[in-house]
Amino acid sequence: MTVLMQGGPVFWLIVLLGVAAAAVFFERLLHLRRAQIDYGDFLKGVCNVLENGNREEAMMICEETPGPVAAVVLTAIRHRLGTREAMREAVDNTGRAEISRLERRLASLAVTCQIAPLLGLLGTLLGVIRMLLVMNEQAPVIQSTDLTQGLMQALVTTVAGLLVAVPCHVMYALLMVRIERIVLDMEASASEIVAYLTRQDVSVL
Repeated sequence: MTVLMQGGPVFWLIVLLGVAAAAVFFERLLHLRRAQIDYGDFLKGVCNVLENGNREEAMMICEETPGPVAAVVLTAIRHRLGTREAMREAVDNTGRAEISRLERRLASLAVTCQIAPLLGLLGTLLGVIRMLLVMNEQAPVIQSTDLTQGLMQALVTTVAGLLVAVPCHVMYALLMVRIERIVLDMEASASEIVAYLTRQDVSVL
């Protein structure tokens, strides 16, 4: 703990960034877990309800199911009476909005990945400046303990910056992989529900 205290204010700023990044990661991870569903089973259940003519029940199922897959399916059902182009456009707009929700606060992780090493470098330079000031003020008699404080500040902040940046890169990559999977499921479900509703309308006519 004594070593950490020598890191100075830059060190504690890096620690604060790391804590904030971890909080964002776990919040987004929980959100993405809730958003990811088995879209095949979900679509099968919705289509079965629609086959029985219970469109209101199908919409209620979509409203009660979290995630972008349910959102695009709900949009398609609501616009089922329009043209295929209008339905597809509405579904695409909903898809873009859902992607934006999925990527919310991810920018803060990306920024932390870039800022943490720079703050570590800043702490290093401040530690070096501290050493030079001590050497200038106490020359020609300089004690090793006077230089150690500046050196420790430089090393602690550098290590802290890297210890925050590296996990942030990993957390950002993990979240992006999950988002890409959800987006692929959303696009597949959007295409299938639009095709299904189009065929259903044609059969009705």
